[in-house]
Amino acid sequence: MTIRRFEDLDSWKQARLLTIKVYGVAKRDPLRSDWALRDQMCRASISVMANIAEGFGRKGKVEFSRFLTIAKASCAELQSHLYIALDLGYVDQDQFKQMFTLATRTELLIAGMIRHLQIP
Repeated sequence: MTIRRFEDLDSWKQARLLTIKVYGVAKRDPLRSDWALRDQMCRASISVMANIAEGFGRKGKVEFSRFLTIAKASCAELQSHLYIALDLGYVDQDQFKQMFTLATRTELLIAGMIRHLQIP
């Protein structure tokens, strides 16, 4: 199957779900009140989606792989922010686990794509 649009990529679909979840939590107190952390969490989740899409739009394997690496790093950044949100009581254990799991799944899908694009 040939992927013709970034919207068809499982990693992008998963990143979209992650972003929706992050924004859902970010608009509620107490996280809503911590502008800096809320902003960083939202930006990291957006970065995952955006870098997958932008890399796909570049069309070359090397460029796509580079943007996927950035997207993967943004997943790790978000996971780090999630620990802060948990430690400060902004999210409960269930919210943390849901978002952390989504980020992990997204990261694994991205890693698989990076491996697939490896140039021999």
